[in-house]
Amino acid sequence: MTVTVSGLRNRRADRDHNASPQQGFRPDIEGLRAVAVLAVILFHASAPGVAGGFVGVDVFFVISGYLITGILYREAAATGTVGLVRFYGARARRLLPAAGLVLVTTAIATALLLPPLQARRVLGDGIASALYAGNYRLALHGTDYLAGDAPASPFQHFWSLGVEEQFYLLWPALIIATAWFVRRRRAGSASPLPYLIVLAVVAAISFTIALIWTDTLPPWAFFSLPARAWELALGGVLALSAAVWCRIPKSVAALAGWGGLIGIGVACVHLDEKGPYPGTAALAPVLGAALVIVSGCVAPQFGVGRMLAAPGMRAVGKVSYSWYLWHWPVLVLAPYVLDHPLGPLGSLGAVGMAGGLAMLTRWLVEDPVRFAAPVRRSATLSLACGGASTAVAVSAALVLLVLVPTPVGHGTAAQTLALAVPHAPAASAADSRDEAIRQLMAQTHSAVAMSAEIGAVPSNLTPSLADAPGDKADVFVNGCVRSWRDVGQGECASGDPDSATTVALVGDSHAAMWDPALEQIATQRHWRLETMAKVTCPLLDLPITSPYLGRKYAECEQWRGQVLARLGIERPRLIVVSMSRRYGGDFGFVSYDRAWIDSLNRLVAQLRTTGSAVLVLGGIPDPHATVSTCLSAHIDDASACTPTRSEAVNDGGIAAERAAATVDGAQYADLTSLFCTEARCPLIVGNNLVYRDDNHLTVSYARTLAPVIGMLADRALAMTEP
Repeated sequence: MTVTVSGLRNRRADRDHNASPQQGFRPDIEGLRAVAVLAVILFHASAPGVAGGFVGVDVFFVISGYLITGILYREAAATGTVGLVRFYGARARRLLPAAGLVLVTTAIATALLLPPLQARRVLGDGIASALYAGNYRLALHGTDYLAGDAPASPFQHFWSLGVEEQFYLLWPALIIATAWFVRRRRAGSASPLPYLIVLAVVAAISFTIALIWTDTLPPWAFFSLPARAWELALGGVLALSAAVWCRIPKSVAALAGWGGLIGIGVACVHLDEKGPYPGTAALAPVLGAALVIVSGCVAPQFGVGRMLAAPGMRAVGKVSYSWYLWHWPVLVLAPYVLDHPLGPLGSLGAVGMAGGLAMLTRWLVEDPVRFAAPVRRSATLSLACGGASTAVAVSAALVLLVLVPTPVGHGTAAQTLALAVPHAPAASAADSRDEAIRQLMAQTHSAVAMSAEIGAVPSNLTPSLADAPGDKADVFVNGCVRSWRDVGQGECASGDPDSATTVALVGDSHAAMWDPALEQIATQRHWRLETMAKVTCPLLDLPITSPYLGRKYAECEQWRGQVLARLGIERPRLIVVSMSRRYGGDFGFVSYDRAWIDSLNRLVAQLRTTGSAVLVLGGIPDPHATVSTCLSAHIDDASACTPTRSEAVNDGGIAAERAAATVDGAQYADLTSLFCTEARCPLIVGNNLVYRDDNHLTVSYARTLAPVIGMLADRALAMTEP
């Protein structure tokens, strides 16, 4: 979870407008920015004890809503409208030059440091971020399971700047519309009540959306304005009701302020990335920030305000915007400069260096542009300055996107691997099948061995590195593979619909990736193939938590029950079970642990009671990298990306699975020899790219292995023949 600061950029925004004394500059809010930005930065640096530091973004949203709503309301109350050119000019002058500098610098570093394929994707992030649409790009990516687990983008933290820029576009329109209504109904009234009602409605609708989306669409809940507007609106409500808060007793205000700061601290310590967010969990930091602001309405330097207004806190608050802009790119890109992970001390050093860059940016860019007399006097010139900054950032990213080449293999064309099914020897049918399987595996293993020390990426690589992410089976895109929140399983059949032999392919996405191979086999043998799959949902009866949803994966447990019931009714002749072996503790279990092995044994026993033959496909090696990205950085030495067998394969786990699966009469297929030698597991076999991402097979390699999978299926089917 990567967050950003969204209210920090309005530092002293109210100084730029003629505010009343009660609504003037708030040193305690500048100190509150320091608390929030430190929480976020320490969280990103993986500092211990700040697992919930991402809540700093919520604090900044409240601050931003408070300051900007106050500015807009005071002008609307005084003049009946809002001067949009002046408002946007002030925002552009304040925010865009520093952002443009960081965007351009990060884009250049991205092009120089990152592997070409990764750099091209990241530069796309840079363009979206410069246009303040990066939050929706992230939301779309977060809902796309097929996108895989991409490395963090150095532009990722710009998401909340997108939220806030969208807020800047909509909020003035809302205030102007309310002011127009007030003029028509209550000529000249400057009462904040109509504005309060509007903001309360916005907050209620947005909070409802946040609650629903946190459970159903987590990426959209986290990254989008509709689910975050309630935090900004609450800040606006505080600004419009400041006169009320100013009258509360100092003792009450002091208690509220300290309570609010403690609430923020508790959220920083006790929340983490695994829980659903924002949802109700965001109430702690949001209400905490609100209480601190309310406390300061009575006396900005009383109670908690005294601590927040201390010179050190204010100094951090002054550079908070630039510090945030710099810290994430430095953290993400530094390991590529050093050629090793940063580690705890290295991360703290990186954010410290980002702090130095922030001070330089403030002295050399922010303040000179912001306070330059010609720019300050002209709203049009302010807009032009901000627009030029954005245009330069977008143009730089576009030019670099053109200059960074799409990597293409230029090594000697590799021989296409085409497995030849051997003629059956003069022996029993069982011996014939076993010999055919042995020979097919030997053919494949020979090709694997020849590819283990490959140099340059072959010129006829299939699919190409650029096309690899999209080389996925149709079942991943036509709804057959159920997404996180989907339950039930429609009929996803291929092959001969009238066949007496039905084969069911069941499991998670690692089952679905074998669909191209089994579909080819079903067509050849006139079988009917049914594919039943759900993302990150193995068929094993294990209690499961989804780190993607941040909660118990109830949809998986429900889907399992539905599929097992269906298999019991349909009784296919063969059930092929497959699943990823990359499940870690964040799912509530670990692949190959005792619970996993016991559950596999129970599953096989249950499936065998249907009378079906059962074939359990063993796991494929873990490449420990997004393969096309790594190869794009080592186009002349593919072996640099090749993992060792000991890194990629758990031989002990495979042996335990075999024992658990075969005790009740199932067939177990150890597929390791189709991918690895005794020493290494190459990522290219023949002219085939093996993986399309960091763990799924390409359609090309799955189809190449179809003869092996077909013979394994034949052998399993034969076990049920009389």
